[in-house]
Amino acid sequence: MRTTLLLAATLATALHATAAEPQAAPAETPGMTRIFNGKDLTGWEGDFSLWSVKDGVIRGETTAENPAQGNTFLIWKDGTTRDFELRLSFRCTAANNSGIQYRSARLPNKPGAKNQWRLKGYQHEIRNEQKLPNVAGFIYDEGGKRGRICLVGEQAIWADGKKQVQASLLDGEAFKALFKLNDWNEVVIVAKGNRIRHYLNGRLTLAFTDDPALALLDGALGLQLHAGRPMWAEFKDIRIKTLD
Repeated sequence: MRTTLLLAATLATALHATAAEPQAAPAETPGMTRIFNGKDLTGWEGDFSLWSVKDGVIRGETTAENPAQGNTFLIWKDGTTRDFELRLSFRCTAANNSGIQYRSARLPNKPGAKNQWRLKGYQHEIRNEQKLPNVAGFIYDEGGKRGRICLVGEQAIWADGKKQVQASLLDGEAFKALFKLNDWNEVVIVAKGNRIRHYLNGRLTLAFTDDPALALLDGALGLQLHAGRPMWAEFKDIRIKTLD
């Protein structure tokens, strides 16, 4: 019975996903809560040798002298991301990549390890690049096995063990015109049930409907500093609302 219900749900969401998606980002929902006060990291936890507040923005930075010990996250402590609308702005260096982690699980701490702030789950990729597919906005399965679950420009579903692209939302030239290289870019993420929408600078860049059997429906919100090459990433105007 459970298998039958899951197949029926997948078919229903697949049919729904093929419908035309509005291209413009929705107007901001009244009653959003600002979860970064612009002054300090109250309400967040992470490796504060890497994360700080500078000039009113959250800044994460690694250096050759102070690298990240694996991917590490600044984690919001005061809520989770079930059905939600999230809005923020980011900018970062092109030396490495970052991400916005949502509906994510906290990984167990390793005794004695420096990095105690690890997450796995959906990630909105953050990059300072303009050439598809290595751009900001795709969904990555951080800590999981599916890799790049859905790319920028795709309207897609996950069914029968793989991604199935239903439509194209924008091409490489459109993304290049949309993204502000070396500058602030505004992100909107809207997730309801197993349906996820990513918007960049007012335009829909990704629409994804996950397999009900695999979909992540709740979990932590975090900002990523990636291991490897020295990098920095900055975030501001972070606000969220739980959706009915």
